[in-house]
Amino acid sequence: MAIYAKTGNEAMAEALRQINPDVVAAYPITPATEIAMIFAQFVADGLVDTEFVQVESEHSAMSATLGAAAAGVRAMTATSSQGLAYMYEILPIASALRLPIVMPEVNRAISGPINIHCDHSDTMAARDFGWLHIFSENAQEAYDNTIQAIKIAEDARVRLPAMVTTDGFIISHCMEGMEMFDDKAVKEYIGEYKPEYSLLDVDNPITVGAIDLQDYYFEHKYAVAEAMRAAKDVILEVGRDFGKKFGRTYGLFEDYKLDGAEIAIVALGSTAGTAKAVVDDLREKGVKAGLLKLRVFRPFPLEEIAKALGNMKAVAILDRSDSYNSAGGPVFTEVRSAMFDMEKRPKLINYIYGLGGREICLADIEGVYSELSSIAKTGKVKNIYNYIGVRGI
Repeated sequence: MAIYAKTGNEAMAEALRQINPDVVAAYPITPATEIAMIFAQFVADGLVDTEFVQVESEHSAMSATLGAAAAGVRAMTATSSQGLAYMYEILPIASALRLPIVMPEVNRAISGPINIHCDHSDTMAARDFGWLHIFSENAQEAYDNTIQAIKIAEDARVRLPAMVTTDGFIISHCMEGMEMFDDKAVKEYIGEYKPEYSLLDVDNPITVGAIDLQDYYFEHKYAVAEAMRAAKDVILEVGRDFGKKFGRTYGLFEDYKLDGAEIAIVALGSTAGTAKAVVDDLREKGVKAGLLKLRVFRPFPLEEIAKALGNMKAVAILDRSDSYNSAGGPVFTEVRSAMFDMEKRPKLINYIYGLGGREICLADIEGVYSELSSIAKTGKVKNIYNYIGVRGI
């Protein structure tokens, strides 16, 4: 194990190199282009024996990746924003076929207007396609999560595709120190891929992608839902095993100073790092503040979140995307649902922030905690739905 200075994109490309997938099909899109570009150099330098397929679009990238996975090999790709949107047609097919594709995805705003910077609108729009969603706070987690995603997706109890996300430019292009494991150790950890089926197995022919009407469509979709439910236990098992082998244990979320806390924020991705600094400062001042950093959005850890936040007086959920439903962002609606059946539950408020890459700073998060403190004292909520950093409001 050694320390390196890497960007998030470099970290994910290095994880791909160590995984050494059989096939990678990719098409460039900012800010995820570097992942495939760096990996293509690994291919050219003979550091991997991957078949690298340069395709004409993101739709083709996911189609080729799906075809390779159906043929029985370990297949991967990477994308972002409009590229992910161009793949939407194929994403639910990959989950329905139970193909354990792993895809690094760099979070970027969905157009329009055209924007190349970070928010979570691309990933959140794909939240109900049967893919596992794992968020990363920094380059280290991007690397660790990509490696773990292979073990999770390929587990016989799951067999679902997974996307591992980082925040565009904030993580993807910013350099920081991180630990990388020995190539041999990663290879031993992920093991040899053993497909459940293969189109190339001529002795056991199968049909893939056939029409599926009223007779079995429902059952096949139910199987995806059951696999998603089973994935929670697998994610926890893999996180513990990863910790035993490499020293960093992962769960469905990180509870940062929630013990004894009365107010808390729920956040995903790089914003969690900023929130931790605010929590540390508030704790020194005697404010009982905490943070729940949501790592896994699909499957959504409903019961676990309800338990972790059950003793809070007030909780703010930060969404870096908007559902345009007049009832809050996607993370808020999920967390609110998780808390609904509790006899005693905290006051919940929602903040939409950071769309199109707009910065969220320490003072913004301090303001959220200040509002939570007021709610905790008075029991009154002024506004359930709020926006941070929008000019004119």
